[in-house]
Order: sequence, then C-alpha cells, then structure tokens
Amino acid sequence: ESRAATALFKEINIQWYIPSMPKPSRHTETKVLLLYAYNINPVKMSDITVFSPTSAFSGQLWIPLARIISLREKLSDLKKQVEILMQGSKNFSTSVPTSFLEESETLKISPSNKPKMSDEKVHLDEKTKEFAKRCLFEVKALLSVVPAKSSPLTKIPFEVTWQSITNLEEMFDLANGCIITGGSLLDWIISLL
Repeated sequence: ESRAATALFKEINIQWYIPSMPKPSRHTETKVLLLYAYNINPVKMSDITVFSPTSAFSGQLWIPLARIISLREKLSDLKKQVEILMQGSKNFSTSVPTSFLEESETLKISPSNKPKMSDEKVHLDEKTKEFAKRCLFEVKALLSVVPAKSSPLTKIPFEVTWQSITNLEEMFDLANGCIITGGSLLDWIISLL
C-alpha cells in the first residue's frame, strides 16, 4: 500500500515550499511555506475520495527564510555538541577493559534487545542544555500558530536523544523536509501547531 494512504503510527510529515516570486523589496522579507500533516491515531485509507479524517490534520505556516537558515545552523551546532557528549560517554564506558568471555557473551545478545545508540537519552552539560533551550525557544517562536510573548524555556520539552536532535535539524531542511514518527519530540511539535 502507498505510504501516503497509510500511517500505522503517530507521525508528522514536514515539507517546505519556496515560491518563485520577484525579489522582495527592502521593506519585506523572503518567506517560505511550511506544509505539515500529522495523525494522532493510525490512519488507513482505502478510498481517498471518501476519506474523512478524524485523527489526521494538516496546515501551513509562512516563515521568514532568514530565520529558518539561522535556526538550522544553530540546530546543526547543537547536534554536533550532542555527538561530542555521546562520544565522550561512549569512550568512558568502553575504556574499561573486558575479558574475552564478556565479549563473547555480549555477541550472543540479540541486537533487537539492546537499545539503539541513537535512541539512548543524552545527558547534557549545563552549557549545551542552555544552548538547546535557546534553540527550542526559537523553534517554538517559529512554529506557534498564534505568536505570543512567552518567556524562555525552563526545561527541554522532550527527551534528548541523538535521533530527536537529528529529526529536529532535518525538520528545518528546506530541500528535503522530514517525517517524525512517535515520541516526545513529535508530541511537542504537534502541541505548537
């Protein structure tokens, strides 16, 4: 079946549209269109002409191009910092020598039983945590349908994993967009839209 007609899990699909328009005057800024569609329950359509969604939603937002580019650069920097923190904790955990027996026992463990490295929670240092909060506040400001004056974030609203930060960065990739499936990041993004 077509992926467009089936969504087995809660997910959001993000696409960007950059219209070909005359160069804006100095009083206006270039904007791009964020197109999104998400479902909160599994969706399976057998006939698109009679589909009436009760748990699937879509929308659009016009967002200034310069702010998206700036945010994507910051999210890329955040992803690099998270990778460095992960590498540091990985080196720490693998620096302890293991016996041959322990290694061979480890090989017997089914990979499906072990959490993927990309899904493991990352413990952020204070500097990275503050940088992440600033980035996420900017994401919130861009995606909020009703812009409101709000205070900076006091905590990170989703579980920080390498995958969640990668998804967030890919979300602002104007050339590709992304699909985010399940998890606390998805819940937070949907709450903003």
